[in-house]
Amino acid sequence: MTIQEKQQKVVEEFSFLEDWMDKYEYLIELGKNLPPLDDSSKQEKNLIKGCQSRVWLDVRRENGKLFFKADSDALITKGIISLLVQVFSGHTPQEILDSNMDFIERIGLKDHLSPTRANGLLSMIQQIQMYALVANTEKPS
Repeated sequence: MTIQEKQQKVVEEFSFLEDWMDKYEYLIELGKNLPPLDDSSKQEKNLIKGCQSRVWLDVRRENGKLFFKADSDALITKGIISLLVQVFSGHTPQEILDSNMDFIERIGLKDHLSPTRANGLLSMIQQIQMYALVANTEKPS
């Protein structure tokens, strides 16, 4: 499934939810379903700067693709990073860099987050893009 197809799937899932309380509940559920991150990955180097809550994002490169794992100590934030992992994991750095982030606006997430959570969301997206940018300039291992 392409990044665009995954984004469209997220938009469709959110469109079935009537109000923002339901959408927040869905985000919390996504966070609860996020596979646990090994304690060894919960290192300072994997902490996303700019998030009020603690968010760890770990990445590995395999066969030219990036695979993300994440965790957070806050439920809604964990749901948000779960969405991003779901959409971008398993794609090449170039696919990530070329992708459009409009699905965030299309589901209305950006408009319904507190300013600190919105900044955290931006930091999460920037970190994923930074990993992709760095991986795109390195030779595959």
